[in-house]
Amino acid sequence: MSAEISKANPNRSAFLARNIWSGVLFGIGFAAFMDETVFHQLLRWHHFYDKSTTDIGLISDGLFHAFSWFATIGGLFLFADLRRKKALCLMRWWGGMLLGAGGFQLYDGTIQHKLMQIHQIRYVENVFLYDLVWNIIALFMIIVGGALLIRAGRKQRERAVSHDPS
Repeated sequence: MSAEISKANPNRSAFLARNIWSGVLFGIGFAAFMDETVFHQLLRWHHFYDKSTTDIGLISDGLFHAFSWFATIGGLFLFADLRRKKALCLMRWWGGMLLGAGGFQLYDGTIQHKLMQIHQIRYVENVFLYDLVWNIIALFMIIVGGALLIRAGRKQRERAVSHDPS
């Protein structure tokens, strides 16, 4: 971490939060991009919206793809700004990224797949196994991302205490 995020800096909490938000946005965009590319295009297991014609499904995929890129690019702009200001904390960023990706995937697997039923991960007889793996991976990303953020917070507190002049 740079001197710019020192304890005396009034923008310190904004920089710390921006590291997380940059990662979250990038994580959401990356997870959405991977979902759309792998499961929608390459494997053709489903479309973003499967309750209509194939043409509508393809249009919904295009809108979903645009959303994923907006989130990814937004996260990268914040990342570049943090680097430029020498305020980047990679552990916080990775924690945010995993929280964003896991949160998106869990939202997709629970709200979109089950509650709204706009699509399933795959249309097979025993979709439960696919859902289980999908949501376990999401929870794993959330747990690891949260652990990284906790660890980054502890390291920062230790650093602040060790540099305290009193």
